[in-house]
Amino acid sequence: MTGVFLGIGVGTGGVRACAVGARGAKLAMGSVPLPAPRQDGNALEQDPELWWDATAIAIRKLGREIDLQAVERVCVDGTSGTLLLIDAGGRPCTPGLMYNDARATAEAARIAAVAPADSGAHGASSALAKLLYLCDRAEADKARFAVHQADWIAGRLAGHHGVSDENNVLKLGYDPVTRTWPAWLERLGVSRELLPKVVVPGTPFADIDPEVAGTLGLPPSACISAGTTDGVAAFIATQADAPGDAVTSLGTTLVVKLLATRPIFAADQGVYSHRLGERWLAGGASNSGGGALLAHFTAADMERLTPRLQPETPTGLDYYPLPKPGERFPIADPALPARVAPRPAEEHRFYQALLEGIAGIEALAYRRLAELGAPKLRRVISIGGGTKNAAWTEIRRRALRVPVTVAEETEASYGAALLALRGGPP
Repeated sequence: MTGVFLGIGVGTGGVRACAVGARGAKLAMGSVPLPAPRQDGNALEQDPELWWDATAIAIRKLGREIDLQAVERVCVDGTSGTLLLIDAGGRPCTPGLMYNDARATAEAARIAAVAPADSGAHGASSALAKLLYLCDRAEADKARFAVHQADWIAGRLAGHHGVSDENNVLKLGYDPVTRTWPAWLERLGVSRELLPKVVVPGTPFADIDPEVAGTLGLPPSACISAGTTDGVAAFIATQADAPGDAVTSLGTTLVVKLLATRPIFAADQGVYSHRLGERWLAGGASNSGGGALLAHFTAADMERLTPRLQPETPTGLDYYPLPKPGERFPIADPALPARVAPRPAEEHRFYQALLEGIAGIEALAYRRLAELGAPKLRRVISIGGGTKNAAWTEIRRRALRVPVTVAEETEASYGAALLALRGGPP
């Protein structure tokens, strides 16, 4: 076997490894669970060594199905905003502060005072807020680099640390438009020496460490590529490849991403953009979605009612379902109330009206992106648990008025493998 490319996806619940061939066909998958992060209020952290151990096991699992000696490149994706400090040898000085760790409220206020409104570094869960927090700890005295989850695993594979990608560094304050670390970081006292070198996702940056190669069964000729975030990797996995192609994630929340030719930033509306080479992935996240449905029905209820849905006969009810007051996008209003009245007597009509309402929010989200300069919506590829409901897909197709399909591949590790294969973004 020749021309094998590996993608490693480090998620909250586990690590997945995916191998693809020279034409992108999936050859094998392996997964290893991770224990839940330690939580204390808004603080969520994990021992980075757990990520490495799970990565090693996942790669060895692939070796039961494919010849690991045929691997040419390896690429890693990780949860966006998960950060740690490491010493010059790559050893962790701190725990990994998880993507949803929001303890750094004081640091977020400092960032808000100096960062431009369109920076991805705002908020207590941003990587930059975590960096400022970690730099005040005693362990920071030994730190050489601030690295993200994907950076550290890739660096461990390569034996070469301090390299990141244009997607992971967005929440660390990096300016993806000018492709520079902005001057305003100096006003926060951020040491430039701590910040990683930034390259385009998928760019090979080092050969694998010979000792690591021997331990994992990989060839010493394998290259390690810069990675990306789990969200971007999942988008790449769908193989959306033209401006106007969009991916909607139907999970607990509703997340939309649209491939654009220029960046779209509107922080006041919850819109942000990741750079994909010379193109951009613009999008935002609504509080609506599966969580809003679960506020009214159990999963068993929805399964029971789905056969009674009639997408071809709209209810005519104008709903805006939310699990609780407050919305981010496409309406930025922290006090926005849910609109789920009047409620029809028939359970299945109420359920259908909720689905129609979420489809309406999705359509509004794409219209908002268009108003901000995104290309015209061309097609929507769906991922997430909500894709199992064919009637909902038809409801969404009617609301969006473009082709709506369900992605054949959604695993972030598959997207990372495609990055390794291509040596860069699609």
